[in-house]
Amino acid sequence: MSSVALEVRDLVKSFALDGATINAVDGVSFQVNSGEFVALVGPSGSGKTTMLSILAALLTPTTGQVLIDGQDLAQMNEKKRVKLRREKIGFTFQSNNLIPYLTARENVEFMLRLNNKLDRAGRVRSDELLARLGLSDRLHNLPAQMSGGQQQRVAIARALIHNPAVVLADEPTASLDTERAFQVVETFAHLIHENDRAGIMVTHDLRMCQFVDRVLQMQDGKLVKVYESKQEILELAQGVLKH
Repeated sequence: MSSVALEVRDLVKSFALDGATINAVDGVSFQVNSGEFVALVGPSGSGKTTMLSILAALLTPTTGQVLIDGQDLAQMNEKKRVKLRREKIGFTFQSNNLIPYLTARENVEFMLRLNNKLDRAGRVRSDELLARLGLSDRLHNLPAQMSGGQQQRVAIARALIHNPAVVLADEPTASLDTERAFQVVETFAHLIHENDRAGIMVTHDLRMCQFVDRVLQMQDGKLVKVYESKQEILELAQGVLKH
């Protein structure tokens, strides 16, 4: 039976704007189990990027709770949050944020270095993960020597290498062509399921939803709909179902 890896309870994030209070996230609750891949969708300004920043422990909510692997972020000081972020969270950015002077292998191993876990087994796992992502011939290449799709796959390997409880992806296909985008998200989904991680992907491209287990739709800071049936999710991805 899958365990709850991420739980969000009555989350609110408020900002002051021109003398008014804006709720970028407004009373949102949900949970994601280990081995489950979830898409977070919604129009620009719906609050999904703010939500992802809170889940990544990069932004503190105004009220509400976020529990990662049973640990309440609100009960932690900054030092403990940094430790949790480093050990329990994997993150892939829209721009992939690879270190330009490190090779593909070194970029992936960097997460193990941060956690003082770069040993022989870690190096083997790093190479295996890159091979699984079709990059065994790119281990010694710098980011500038790789295509956008290859760089994004290195970023996925880096996000998974330290066995985090939760893996977050912010628009991972934004800079990719359609074919590469499908390949990247399909591989990401396989790895989430195989490694029994909880995966959350923010995406504007509903076609990518065909690879996820659930879709959470946000609008004006609120969670307005959850798509759970495979049929509904496929119809949403194919543009048959209007969201």
